[in-house]
Amino acid sequence: MVAPLRVGVLGAAKIAPKALLAPALLHPDVEVTAVAARDEATARAYAERHGIPRVLPDYEALVGDPDLDVVYNPLPMALHGRWTKAALGAGKHVLCEKPFTANGDEAAEVVAVAERTGLVVMEAFHHRYHPLVERLVELLERREIGELRSVDAWFRARINRPDDIRWKLELAGGSLMDIGTYPLHLMRTVAGEPEVVSAEAIERTPAVDRTMLAHLRFTDGPFHRGTVEGRMASAMLSRRGRGSGALVVGTQGSIRVEGFVQPTVHNRIEVVSPRGRRAKSFPRTPTTYDGQLAAFVRAVREGAPVPTDGADAVAQMRAIDAIYTAAGLPLRQPA
Repeated sequence: MVAPLRVGVLGAAKIAPKALLAPALLHPDVEVTAVAARDEATARAYAERHGIPRVLPDYEALVGDPDLDVVYNPLPMALHGRWTKAALGAGKHVLCEKPFTANGDEAAEVVAVAERTGLVVMEAFHHRYHPLVERLVELLERREIGELRSVDAWFRARINRPDDIRWKLELAGGSLMDIGTYPLHLMRTVAGEPEVVSAEAIERTPAVDRTMLAHLRFTDGPFHRGTVEGRMASAMLSRRGRGSGALVVGTQGSIRVEGFVQPTVHNRIEVVSPRGRRAKSFPRTPTTYDGQLAAFVRAVREGAPVPTDGADAVAQMRAIDAIYTAAGLPLRQPA
């Protein structure tokens, strides 16, 4: 019998219970066995609250611990690259929260370490592992709406706490770096790698975007030949409501997706094609995070491919860099 993968958590992040701890309880091949935070007392309180058996004194101790197989990295965005490289260098597979790194060059550095060590590194774009997005991809593979012509995607939220790390430039913050990664990734899934035609940022503080709007153009993607136009929008102080969605238009119809980022709250996919109009919603379970962890385990155990691997992460970060440049804002930098 193969022993479960032993996972250590970097930091006392709020996302970890939903993204890792709960799915791990349902997966027989995963055990979360250790945590470390900047402050050991914080880590101890976190471990007690979530039933994690071991507390390590700092990040260095966690990534170097010989009794761990995997590191989960939900640290602030500017720290992702540094500690993912450290974990890979210490012989650990890594599941890293999005965005993968601060910028494209740092992403390429991380992937170089993963390739040298032969270890799995995966960006935690959980939405990509849910039946809602799988259904979208299946419809496009079947050319249900003909040849792709345009794809728009958006995610709007209201994150109003000024002390939130997502507002801090020194921690690689900004709307595009946080919630904007989701619509951008969905558009890349549908249409391939983008050329940035134009981008406009509305700043909350200097160089930190609260809204990012980008006009993208895609040529010869996975489901089309020729040019596809796209509009991406992200807002961290939205006045137009909250939620995520996409509209995909082809020569013979359209697909509207609702709630792809948080499908356990609400989700719907509506297809208009020569077969008529039809809509479907998916159950709340399994969650996006359940699917994500299962895919990560298959990658580690069996070498199975995943759609959010290192190469995809580099392409994603290059696209983010290009949007920031087009909007006249600086690229994010590692801490």
